[in-house]
Amino acid sequence: MQKNVQNINIKELSSAIAQICEEKGLAREIVIKIVGDALAAAYKKDYGKKGQVIKADFDPKKQTADFYLVKEVVDENTRNFEPFDPNKEAPAFDSKQDQEKQETPRFNEERDITLKEAKKIEKDAKVGDEIRIKLPSQNTFGRVAAQNAKQVIIQKLREAEREILFNEFKDKEEEVITATVQRIENKNVYLDLGKTVGILFPSEQIPGEVYRPGQRVKVYVDRVSQEFKDTTVILSRANPKLVVKLFQLEVPEIFAGTVAIESIAREPGSRTKIAVKSMEEGIDPIGSCVGQKGIRVQSIIDELGGEKIDIIQYNEDPKVYITQALAPAKIQYVDIDENEKRAVAYTDADQLSLAIGKRGQNVRLAAKLTGWKIDVLTQEEAQELLEKQKQEEKEQAKDQEKETRQEKEAKVKQAKKKSDSKKTKTKEKKKNKPKAKKKQVKQVKENKKTKTASKEKTKA
Repeated sequence: MQKNVQNINIKELSSAIAQICEEKGLAREIVIKIVGDALAAAYKKDYGKKGQVIKADFDPKKQTADFYLVKEVVDENTRNFEPFDPNKEAPAFDSKQDQEKQETPRFNEERDITLKEAKKIEKDAKVGDEIRIKLPSQNTFGRVAAQNAKQVIIQKLREAEREILFNEFKDKEEEVITATVQRIENKNVYLDLGKTVGILFPSEQIPGEVYRPGQRVKVYVDRVSQEFKDTTVILSRANPKLVVKLFQLEVPEIFAGTVAIESIAREPGSRTKIAVKSMEEGIDPIGSCVGQKGIRVQSIIDELGGEKIDIIQYNEDPKVYITQALAPAKIQYVDIDENEKRAVAYTDADQLSLAIGKRGQNVRLAAKLTGWKIDVLTQEEAQELLEKQKQEEKEQAKDQEKETRQEKEAKVKQAKKKSDSKKTKTKEKKKNKPKAKKKQVKQVKENKKTKTASKEKTKA
């Protein structure tokens, strides 16, 4: 007789499902499957065998649970049917096919069934199918099995909650949500998102912005990840996309798509430049963003803690676009180099500091917005630069002329040197020629004398 026996009340489980669904916010089907998995784990603990795969179908309406032994249909290609011999040494493989055969999982009668046997249960069975063999129903389990079922339910419910939470916030990535400041630790701001807590790192905060517990702020959901089984929601107040999303919320024309945001450049807490254009005739893109008496853009400025926002109209002509991007400064004209994507904007002396901005902020944001490298000069500076360039060109021309002259002189000297060496060689040849001739004549005479003397000796 089994000790520590206790019943798992199926009826109580059925009534608890609705309560669990309501408290945890989980779908009814998910909870029913979790309860079925828990009952299957309890059944295997008390009545199953090692290696068996047991599943349970829990029906909350009928308040019953059916248990099945699940086996996979296999054949010689998917399982190794050779009996296992622990004393047998591992064979040396003659071919790759032998190795693959050896690596094939061994047949296990607890979880595998041959195709021949499977067809006796289901006529249409084929390799790879799962065959469910009904097991005797049980509702009495040991204390350990019942405790194990309880742990399975708790664990599976937590996993389901985490999965639902992750999917919920994953869908909110790149969106703006309203959150409440919960606490501040080591400069990291933790915000209450309802079901979980998001984190705002120092790099994602607006410089100089002060956060207080209980304060409600709009944040951009940068990314959502699952680390150590927990859902981590990374938030941002510094991302330029936050400004884009705020304009979509405040300006109906942008939300509807009749006005489009072409580009944005931002230095959080200080200034933002945004380029907009109309997608339909008769709509003023700047007026739509500003709103009546500036109410639309002002609400965004307030949300960003007083950050300045410049709204300009996008233009296909880079000269016009760059001129407008450097607003509020007045630009006289712009020269562009399309190959290097570099532009020089010319303005009056009294507009230079405004065009450059504090610490170069205005021209820096304009460059980010347009994608062009921009230099800003006054007319006087441009004239001085032009004169300096001319002077440099003149000096360069002089240097080049001097180099050319020196090269010519060097060539002339080299040619003269070659000519002199040729003349010297010719003179030496002329001097050496008579001497060689005399030697030759003398040699001929000596040869004749020698021949004559030899003839006389022969006669004698």
